[in-house]
Amino acid sequence: MTETTVGIGGAAESTDMVLNIGPQHPSTHGVLRLRLVLDGERIQHAEPVIGYMHRGAEKLFEARDYRQIIMLANRHDWLSAFSNELGVVMAVERMLGMEVPERAVWTRTLLAELNRVLNHLMFLGSYPLELGGITPVFYAFREREELQEVMEEISGGRMHYMFNRVGGLKEDLPAGWLGRARQAVADVRSRMDVFDNLVLGNEIFRGRTRGVGRLTPETVHSYGVSGPIARASGVDFDLRRDEPYLAYGELGSVLKVVTRQEGDCLARFECLLEQSHNSLDLADACLDRLAELAPGPINQRLPKVLKAPEGATYAWTENPLGINGYYLVSKGDKTPYRLKLRSASYNNIQALTELLPGTLVADMVAILGSMFFVVGDIDK
Repeated sequence: MTETTVGIGGAAESTDMVLNIGPQHPSTHGVLRLRLVLDGERIQHAEPVIGYMHRGAEKLFEARDYRQIIMLANRHDWLSAFSNELGVVMAVERMLGMEVPERAVWTRTLLAELNRVLNHLMFLGSYPLELGGITPVFYAFREREELQEVMEEISGGRMHYMFNRVGGLKEDLPAGWLGRARQAVADVRSRMDVFDNLVLGNEIFRGRTRGVGRLTPETVHSYGVSGPIARASGVDFDLRRDEPYLAYGELGSVLKVVTRQEGDCLARFECLLEQSHNSLDLADACLDRLAELAPGPINQRLPKVLKAPEGATYAWTENPLGINGYYLVSKGDKTPYRLKLRSASYNNIQALTELLPGTLVADMVAILGSMFFVVGDIDK
């Protein structure tokens, strides 16, 4: 009896294919690489490969004094430069036991909320663009330009403001600036319904995002996901309310923590949009309070050489993309001994290893874009 085996090639069985998305690809927000293992059109395994933009900022902190590290800190999340500066100066002020003047506290709160809206507008415009809708990004940039104008007037910078200082802010507000800022906030608010109608009202957008990329609360806690992404999964946590800093303790009647229960791409976009509306309300409340305050200093006088006492402290803030943490260790010198940065995007992006397996390649871009990350914030 003769037995013959005939080879019929790989078509007889399922064959996995490894696909690299990035590190330079229009769907990845920058130099992020995704290593996907595919079975046909379905993703079996996903691994985010990071580090292409790593510049060693934490090590550079150790070679710069407390005034210079602000410049390094505002660059990792380039959409949230003011908020990045804020966490660093708050950590140093805590080490020094320094009280910041009231005018500086309220101005910082105002600028942090304007910076939050600037950050969110970028994603409100770019996310529909990734799904094939080009129009919203033009509206988003129109609103961003109006807010950028008042931010640029006060600080001199368009992206990297360098306006925070240890003990307060660089300088006082220009004459008439409060009125111009109030007008900019009102103008942007009057046109925000574009995103409600043009994007959320679009059945194609809803079809591409509803029920796609569901993130469970358990996964949120496991990976340390925070910010609008976590709140879209029903995790009701916001440092501005739960551990108030700056003037947020006095804004409880205005501050609204936006949550959803679905945890999908659509819920994440809805949280981002509704939070933008609330940030404009918070900005108005800060403008009202600043108008009532009597003239006074906006910073503390500092010694020529600023040294933090020996010890360690931890400061954290509710940045636009989530929780940023700053662990500062000092040996009593004019430079930090160690400044460990916990960035929101670094934790948030790790959840892709749970979100992408089992989904279609066609849904990968929708899920990736809904994580609202900045690559520099991942790599630091």
